[in-house]
Amino acid sequence: MRGRRIGPGVVLAALTLGILVGERVGPSPAHLPLAGALLAGLVAVGGAWSRHGGAAILAVLCLGALLAGWATTARALDGQRRSALTTAVADRADATIDATLTTDPDATRFNSRALARVQRRIVVVDASGAAAGRLAVLRAGDRVRLAGYFRPLDRFEARARWQHAVGAFAADDVLGVGPPRSPLMRIAGWLRDRVLAGTRTVPEPQRALLAGFLLGDTTDLPPIVVADFRAAGLSHLVAVSGQNVAFVLALAGPLLRRGHRALRLALGVGVVVVFAAMTRFEPSVLRASAMAGCSMTALAVGRPTAGLRSLTLAVTVLLLVDPFLLHSIGFALSCAASVGIALWSRPIADRVPGPRPVAEALGVTVAAQLAVAPLLVLVFDGVPLVSVPANLLVAPVAGPLTALGLLGGVVGGIAGGPVAALVTFPAYVCATAVLLVARSSAAVPLAVGPAELLAATPVLVVAGGVFAVRSVRRATWRRARPRPPEPGLALPPR
Repeated sequence: MRGRRIGPGVVLAALTLGILVGERVGPSPAHLPLAGALLAGLVAVGGAWSRHGGAAILAVLCLGALLAGWATTARALDGQRRSALTTAVADRADATIDATLTTDPDATRFNSRALARVQRRIVVVDASGAAAGRLAVLRAGDRVRLAGYFRPLDRFEARARWQHAVGAFAADDVLGVGPPRSPLMRIAGWLRDRVLAGTRTVPEPQRALLAGFLLGDTTDLPPIVVADFRAAGLSHLVAVSGQNVAFVLALAGPLLRRGHRALRLALGVGVVVVFAAMTRFEPSVLRASAMAGCSMTALAVGRPTAGLRSLTLAVTVLLLVDPFLLHSIGFALSCAASVGIALWSRPIADRVPGPRPVAEALGVTVAAQLAVAPLLVLVFDGVPLVSVPANLLVAPVAGPLTALGLLGGVVGGIAGGPVAALVTFPAYVCATAVLLVARSSAAVPLAVGPAELLAATPVLVVAGGVFAVRSVRRATWRRARPRPPEPGLALPPR
């Protein structure tokens, strides 16, 4: 039983190590590690069928995960180095290309940028002049014909390398535009438009905040609001996460309760995939969607799993598919917050006096903030101390805002007119409350930086050790405590 609990985590650690090894070794076809990973997988499957040698199977799985991480990373790097566009990028060749946008354009006053697929490779499209305005109104999935020239990635685009970009294309003219060819992107685009259309009667900036809460679309959020959310530690609210996926599945609940178990699973996975496409497959929603898929699959086969186990399996699958996710800060923050909530939210809530709902909200908030604090300090140079009370104040309205916004957006987008204004009014009230909390909390200039975190590290290590020891002792005592007899059963004679 212990091996089952720790096994997925150990395999994930081995996979992560393999990805780092692959980056260190560099680009290569990696035929040998790939063959080794496949062989290790076959051996592990054979051992699992025999139901013997649990420790040996775990060791083989770890070896296979390490080799798989090495192989997938090396092959991904090799694909970037030896792509069909490598020569054109190096030579800064003039070209006319047919591209499919994979992200929504990020528009500024003078240019627009988006990732696009060209000849099965990803490039950064950098449009300027008149082309920038035409590109800015497009969205992910749209097809476009561009004239310009290829060039290497500049220092502002360097991180796009971890999104599989092989270079950039400087576009100075848009020659043609077409709708998405993919049925998934067509359905997702139509639903996205309906949800956003349903919120058109909501005034700004509440409307832009609703788009962020519901779909992770922050393009219309005013810079002052973005700064307030960042200073208050509330930026995660406008990144689509597990809560959004849960609400979408809840809205689709009547559809998912009918039919055979396999049909319900297929429909549930379909709903999650469509919603992920609506949110442009952001790293945080990928984690939440994969986790939901693992949980639904486990439930369908009659073996429900705990949240931490589902998270571990989901992250393992995602890193096998795309090892470059290891460099996504959004993915790392989402995973860290989920781990913190799974491990610490209940123990913290159990030690908080007062009403249970308040204790649980505090447990979730503190656990998530503690888990992401090291990453925030390393990447953003500080953690706002006001984030815990700010998140506690927002918690009672964040859930209703997402649920009411999704429901109101869908109903309002279909009905329109006065109906849209009526059904989205509760979401408008919740959004106003969130904006008020963010603005008030951002006025508190207290933050923990790298120096403060380093100085507090010994105290945190000791406190964490004491907390862990007490938790283990408490769990041991609960297991050792004799169970009371079941009702109706006589006590055994002494």
